[in-house]
Amino acid sequence: MSQTTKIKHVTKEVLEEYVLPKENQQIVRVLGGRGNNLHEVEDPSGTNYLVSMPVKFRKNIWIKRGDFVIVEPIEEGDKVKAEIQRILYRDQIKYIKEEGLWPKPFDNGSGKGNGKTTSPKDGDDGSDLFVNTNRPSIVYEESDSSATESEDDDDAYFCVNSNRPVVICDDGDSSGAESGEDE
Repeated sequence: MSQTTKIKHVTKEVLEEYVLPKENQQIVRVLGGRGNNLHEVEDPSGTNYLVSMPVKFRKNIWIKRGDFVIVEPIEEGDKVKAEIQRILYRDQIKYIKEEGLWPKPFDNGSGKGNGKTTSPKDGDDGSDLFVNTNRPSIVYEESDSSATESEDDDDAYFCVNSNRPVVICDDGDSSGAESGEDE
């Protein structure tokens, strides 16, 4: 089986399969990565320990602080006490809550961790998507027709980037020919 096919099957398994934790598995919250495919997690009782990322997930699936995973304990580890079996996403968390197997301490965000939990009520607002900070944000402001028309900047567009000064884009010329920009 080629590497691409393996990645495809692992990604499909992670995103589309809805599983419940078995009797020897538990749901934990990721507190952060510690390097070498080790992650610090917090269990429902508030105990922190290290878990390892299995080879099939490495360089294919990423987890971040605040995510939830299903882990299975391992006997051979002294510092590393478990291995990640499943990575849980919003729909899978919702399914586990509907089945009544979601740990109570993670319901309200209590615990020693950062308090961030993924709630199915959050919706898909796109806040977890990557934002390109190399492009300026454009804020469109329009003035009321009853307001004073003494300033020419009333109907201007404001291009805002927190790292650069505010650029006012004139409403009259959208081609950028006056500013010397060629596309």
